[in-house]
Amino acid sequence: QVQLVESGGGLVQTGGSLRLSCAASGFVYRIAHVGWYRQAPGSQRELVATIDNGGRTTYADFVKGRFAISRDNAKSTVYLQMDSLKPEDTAVYYCYAQPSAYNDYWGQGTQVTVSS
Repeated sequence: QVQLVESGGGLVQTGGSLRLSCAASGFVYRIAHVGWYRQAPGSQRELVATIDNGGRTTYADFVKGRFAISRDNAKSTVYLQMDSLKPEDTAVYYCYAQPSAYNDYWGQGTQVTVSS
């Protein structure tokens, strides 16, 4: 059974930091491309950051220089370090994993709220 379980969301003031974690199980994690999306109320889900199975990272322009994605294959976990948070970063953050071109898996989401 595949599971992706996020943690680390919460309420933080503008300029603060949070670290999201997403622990996976049920598939061969080290071969998967993994990453984070977010969805704010009334908006479409948007890509935040990805890290592939070789450790290469990509970021959305709106988080470059503020967020950092990393992975620990031994723990089957992907992290998102979020610094210099802004109110517009408020959203539900979802992790995903794509072990192959034919399947992908999603977590249940974790709420991040940045107060002004």
